[in-house]
Amino acid sequence: MAGLRDVLAWIEFSALGVFMRQTGPWTYGIVNLVHILGVATLFGSILILDLHLIGLWRRAPLAGLSRTIVPVGKAGFAIAAASGLCLLSSNATEYTNNPFFLIKFPAIGLGLLNVWLIGRTAGWRARAERDPSAREGRQLAVLGALSLASWLTAISAGRMIGYW
Repeated sequence: MAGLRDVLAWIEFSALGVFMRQTGPWTYGIVNLVHILGVATLFGSILILDLHLIGLWRRAPLAGLSRTIVPVGKAGFAIAAASGLCLLSSNATEYTNNPFFLIKFPAIGLGLLNVWLIGRTAGWRARAERDPSAREGRQLAVLGALSLASWLTAISAGRMIGYW
């Protein structure tokens, strides 16, 4: 934990951390709102896409859904990550022994690894030319379920951090 505490202390006492603490309560509140909107945007897009991969809305082609949803999800992630770093920097060392903090970030890592894995599947890569085969569809369904589990865990743990 000493290594984690050192990293968190560095984040907290960085220029960003000082800025977040010295600009008053409105800054934290507004950044928190932006974070919630980023998470909602990210998870909303993930939810629609993953439910499709699992088997819902099969009439809608994967290519059409992904063309719209993926850029929205990327924007949501960028907003959530940037605002989350701001929130973390305001009092990072308080999270050293918070078990939900220690769950949230590995869950995000697993979610991002899963995004990378989905992007490497034949069914995903061929989505513009054809529908996934039955085998590819099963593979995408498993990865879609893993994605939902990862992001729901990250969101739930993130929400619980404040209650620890």
